[in-house]
Amino acid sequence: MSMRFDLFDLQLFIHVTETHSLTRGAEKSCISLAAASARIKQMEESIGTKLLLRSAQGTTETEAGKALLYHARRVMQQVEHLRCDMQDYAKGVVGHVRIFANTTSITEYLPEALAGFLAAHPGVGVDLRECLSEDIVRAVVAGEADIGIVAGDVRTDDLVVRSYGRNQLVAVTSSRHPLASREAVGFGELLVEHHVSLQAHSAIHAFLSRTAESIGGQYRPRVQVGSFEAMCRMIEAGVGVGVLPLSSARRHARSMDIRVIPLSEPWAERRLELVARNPQALPVFARELFEHLAASRR
Repeated sequence: MSMRFDLFDLQLFIHVTETHSLTRGAEKSCISLAAASARIKQMEESIGTKLLLRSAQGTTETEAGKALLYHARRVMQQVEHLRCDMQDYAKGVVGHVRIFANTTSITEYLPEALAGFLAAHPGVGVDLRECLSEDIVRAVVAGEADIGIVAGDVRTDDLVVRSYGRNQLVAVTSSRHPLASREAVGFGELLVEHHVSLQAHSAIHAFLSRTAESIGGQYRPRVQVGSFEAMCRMIEAGVGVGVLPLSSARRHARSMDIRVIPLSEPWAERRLELVARNPQALPVFARELFEHLAASRR
């Protein structure tokens, strides 16, 4: 079997599946319906099986089509990364590193660590994205990220791992809240309270939502803000309670009338780990950044 796809074919197939229409897919690809149909047919003949099922309601993917769609999206994503990297090189950037990390690492530890590294490496650019730990591992394994920072008990069997320290999630209340005098509090108890949280797209928001679901509850913050400082300001004013990393909570407690209360669940004490597929296979600047980050938390 001789399978030959060009990038245009893959993007066309993505457009068709996203619109569930060969006609609209052709329009998005800026080619005629006849040309689109011919290209899809040629792809099917090359593979030796149907990729799309056509009906009056539109197109749907066969199992082979679903597999092709998965890989086509990954290929086009890598092409976009390539395009961005080449643009950076054209602007004088000599290296680009992709880091996927959890909320705590991005807000608490990476700013200072990256500042020192980037000052010493002016030609290196960093693409920093916030994700859940499970998604970070998947991205590093798939090559979508060079370096990851994960929290908690997440499987990292296929990756090289370095310790990145520990951090604890704690409850934060105003000094006037009924829970303020408690020595510890369960997350389940907090779910009956009004919550202040980071935005829904943040990794810590998604983590708390999943945790609430795992104990049969719901995490529905009353107010969502853009930073831990804003969270603490709202909590201090009595808007609600919140769950924050201990390092952030302690820092803001020095200047705000809030109380920091340990969570009683074991998952609140989290191990942070720096991960990569194979640091030695990374470009020199990415490998140096991996080691720099590992050293910064010792």
